[in-house]
Amino acid sequence: MSKYSEQFKLAIVQQYLCGTAGYKQVGHEHDLPHSTVRSWVKLHGAHGAEGLTKKFSHYSAAFKLSVLQCMWDGDLSGRQVAVAFNIRNAGIISHWERCYHGGGLDALAPRKRGRPKKMPILPLTEPPESLPDPSGRTHEQLVAEVNQLRMEVAYLKKLEALVQAQKQQRTALRKKRK
Repeated sequence: MSKYSEQFKLAIVQQYLCGTAGYKQVGHEHDLPHSTVRSWVKLHGAHGAEGLTKKFSHYSAAFKLSVLQCMWDGDLSGRQVAVAFNIRNAGIISHWERCYHGGGLDALAPRKRGRPKKMPILPLTEPPESLPDPSGRTHEQLVAEVNQLRMEVAYLKKLEALVQAQKQQRTALRKKRK
């Protein structure tokens, strides 16, 4: 739903066209920026009452390029070109211009919106053979590996115990403060 209805916009334009007040006075009476009143009047002048209706449009890259060419050839502002081509958001033209200068015609192409339908299927890879064959090692090597693994487990258990003790101390301090 748009912020202002078509009837309200038309009433504002008619009030301005009566000639009794300017953009600023009409905008002040209705608590609107004068630039909004000006854009509504220009859209109404160029396209009639149809220019004030809400418009949902997706523009092709060729259309965007033709709008930019018209702006550059005619030395027009973005607002003037927006009125001429019935584009409601005049600021989008400067965005198109930045995209064109940054990436060429491909940057003006419409992009897909939203999330992809499903996750892409990645090719399956073979797991690396990083585990050595235990049959090729001696008894002393296997005992050394077991002892190393036991030390790692003991270290991790001790670390977890220290973390738990610190959490208990913090909660005890919080309770004591209250």
